[in-house]
Amino acid sequence: MLKQKKKYSRPRKPFDKARIEEEDLIINQYGLKNKKEIWRAEAYISQIREQAKDLIVASPEKQKSFINKLAKIGLVKEDAGIDDVLGLTKEDILGRRLQTIVLKKGFATKPKQARQLITHKHVMVSNQIVDVPSYIVSIDAEKQISIKLKKQKKQAKPILPETVGEKLEQKQEIKEITGEVK
Repeated sequence: MLKQKKKYSRPRKPFDKARIEEEDLIINQYGLKNKKEIWRAEAYISQIREQAKDLIVASPEKQKSFINKLAKIGLVKEDAGIDDVLGLTKEDILGRRLQTIVLKKGFATKPKQARQLITHKHVMVSNQIVDVPSYIVSIDAEKQISIKLKKQKKQAKPILPETVGEKLEQKQEIKEITGEVK
């Protein structure tokens, strides 16, 4: 089995104070686990930008199909141009994560709680359990996000009647059957 390639790159200046403070704010805002998730979002946006730069000179049909692909994800609008794609930021992609959308829909009150719901397999997208907080949700799938309901334990039917009146009636019926009448 081949080793999976890293999907992010570390910052060039590891101890840049301004960058560290900005990343800390983003981690708190989106409830991320660590800074690798921010770097992964930056790498994803840079890949999209590279594709957009290559498509500047391409035919309008290729540009339109690329923009439609991004519109399905929810990063740009369908009538957007290549310049809108070049203006995407890491916050745009972090806003499309399942964790953020679960928080926005009101299933959780805090970003960390949304992450916990997802990792504990309580969130369903299109009737399938998704346990990856970084799952990028499309516009169509966003409407189908729901919380998995707990299974109800089967309760045994009570052997004894529920009310006192029913108990007395049953006792009388038993006495009549056995022949004991007082």
